[in-house]
Order: sequence, then C-alpha cells, then structure tokens
Amino acid sequence: MTASPLSRTSALGGVRILDLTSVVFGPYASQILADYGADVIKVEAPAGDSTRHTGPAQEPGLAAIFLGLNRNKRSIVLDLKQAAARQALLTMADQADVLMHSMRPAKMAALGLDPDTLCARNPRLVYAGLYGFGAGGAYDGRPAYDDIIQGLSGLADLVDRQTGAPRYLPTVAADKTCGLIAAHAILAALFQRERSGAGQQLEVPMFESMASYALVEHYYGRHLADQPGEAGYPRVLTPWRRPCQTADGHVCLMPYTDAHWRDFFIAADRPDLAADPRFADIASRTRHIETLYQLQAGIVAGRDTAYWLALCERLEIPAARVNRLQDLETDPHLQSVDFFAPLESASGSRYRFPRNPVRLQHSHVPAAMPPRLGEHTLDVLRQAGLDEARIAALLETGAARDSLSSTQTHLKDPT
Repeated sequence: MTASPLSRTSALGGVRILDLTSVVFGPYASQILADYGADVIKVEAPAGDSTRHTGPAQEPGLAAIFLGLNRNKRSIVLDLKQAAARQALLTMADQADVLMHSMRPAKMAALGLDPDTLCARNPRLVYAGLYGFGAGGAYDGRPAYDDIIQGLSGLADLVDRQTGAPRYLPTVAADKTCGLIAAHAILAALFQRERSGAGQQLEVPMFESMASYALVEHYYGRHLADQPGEAGYPRVLTPWRRPCQTADGHVCLMPYTDAHWRDFFIAADRPDLAADPRFADIASRTRHIETLYQLQAGIVAGRDTAYWLALCERLEIPAARVNRLQDLETDPHLQSVDFFAPLESASGSRYRFPRNPVRLQHSHVPAAMPPRLGEHTLDVLRQAGLDEARIAALLETGAARDSLSSTQTHLKDPT
C-alpha cells in the first residue's frame, strides 16, 4: 500500500491498522491511534457499525455516537461471509502493521482470520484481540458490554457504597477505559517490534482491565496479605465526597495537604479545627474522612460560590466551579486552547468535534470527518494491489461495497 500523506508529519504516520471492531471499545482505541496519524481502515459489514445510527444525525449513517468515535479513519465494506472478501482482507493484512478485532476467537478462526494464520503470513503483524474476558478463563466467550463489565468489576458496587443503591456510572466507563488500555497495548507491541522486528499477538480483556482499574486504590487493605484488611478506599467512598453546596450553587473544593486544611479552617474562622488532631495529617484525616467532609460541607454552605473560588485561589487550594455538560463548549480554558474543532462534510453539513487532547511537538494530525460507510473501499482495495477486474468482481457479488452501494443496501435493510 502507498504511504499516507501523514507518514512524515505525525507520530504514527505510515502505520496501517485494520480495524474490525465496532460500537465503542475498539473504535475508541483506534480513534486514539488515528489521532496520532495511523492510517486506520475501518472494516465494516454491509450494514455498517451500529453506532452509525445511534443518536441524532444530519446525514444518514453519521449519527452522534459514531461521530464521537471514528474521526480520522477510512471505511471499507467487506462481507466476510464471502470467500472473496476474506481473501481481499488477507491481502490487506499481509501489508498491515496492526489488525484489531472484537469478535469471539472461534468466529475469527472459522473465517480463517485467527492469529496463527495471519501472523504466519505476516510475521510483523500486531494482532490485537479485544474481548470481554481473557482466553481460558471461566467466563471465556461470554458476551460483554459496558454495563455487564461495570457490574462485574465492582463499579456498580462503588456507587452502592456511596449512595445506597448499585448503579452504573453515567458514562460508558468500561468501554472507554479499556479502549485506552488497548491503544497503549498496541503501541507497546509496535515499539517492541521496532526493536525485535517481530510482531505478536495480544489480548485486551475488559473484565480483567476494569478489575485492575477499580482495584488501584480500592484493593486498599487487601494489599496487606498478613493482615485482615478490607477493600475500599474510604476517602472516595464517603457519601460526603461530592461538590459542596454553596449559598448560590455548588463548588468543587479540594484541600489535600496539611497546609491546605490548616489554611482553609483558619480562613473559615475555625482555628479549633485547624488544631484538631483528627485532621493534622493525611493518615488521621483518612481515618476521620467522613467527619472531615461533613464539616467542610457545613462551612462552605454559608458563602456563595464566588467567595470560595476567590478564597481558594488566594490560598492556592484547588477549587473549581461545577460545569454542566453544556458549559464545556464555553469554558474559557477549552476555548483558549481551541479544544473544539469545526468541520464540514463533503455535502456541506457543519459539525464540531473535540480534538485530540494530547499535543506532540513534532506530530500534527488535523481532525478529519468520520467516513461514510464504504467511502474508501475502492481506494483501499487499489492501494492493496487488487486489479480493477478483481475489484469489479468483488463489487458485483456484494463481497465489497463502496459508499453508494452501501447506502443503497442500508436503505433496503436497516438491520
């Protein structure tokens, strides 16, 4: 395949990724890699990724959730139930740096796309399997979505401990966290390949990843194998860990160090609390964290938000207002760093996107529109070296589809 225009101006320029994932977990990972300049080829079934139709849309197949997960990618439609499409994908995999998928291993093996087959054909290939559960475990092969993993990994229990009822976090925390883990795992494998010359297989299981995530602080007393400690970090589990209500709203106020708490209590005309041994150091505050936060809430309630923000700025105590989701677009900091990028599609529809939050000194990848279904099928197949007769045969049988034929098929069969 020919080199990407970003091959010399971006961190991952020249890296080609075949992305067979869908929904959130995998597409979030591949979008991160695309934001660093990788040529991410989104391989879609004829019906396309389901998120193409999740949420409001200005154009068919470009719904809100899809827009949030698929910028800077190219789309090719292959019907992998057909042998000719599988052969085309194998040709592409022979030239790729990474293949990532979220199908069950047995299904990939039935398609002839198992890791042993592909890595034997292309020894430099990084083959990344993104699964719900690790291979060989008791839950191997079970279906997994964000809600399932939030429940299994203890996240719903954390909310229960704080609020009295088990609930999911109001964000797809498991999918996105595991997407971050998948992105850095793929980068690590690529870095190792640059040293060793060899690709490798890797798996990113959601359950194990989220259990690890939750237990960073919440394994807590269980770290001490010789003592009967309990799991759960008290500071973040107390119901009083929340934005403090002020006289006119709420404020996020976070004294943390010994000096922070001393200065806060003195400024609040509570020298008795500044001298209280229960709050003298972090170990003592942790033991009495619920009382501490309850006292803080009572103090903050007596003044308005502006007062506390000004006081904390003077005392160098971390504090911030509470942004509503709709406030983020007008947040002065996000505006000043050009966080939201305006884009226009080929049809003239206008969009806005959060940009890649990371900035690299020597890598610049401007945000590009997420692709229409099959928008780049012809380009990708040609770049893979397929001749026009073979491409025409793929299109004629429906083994491959371009953007026009994909749109027509979707209108006939929205499933």
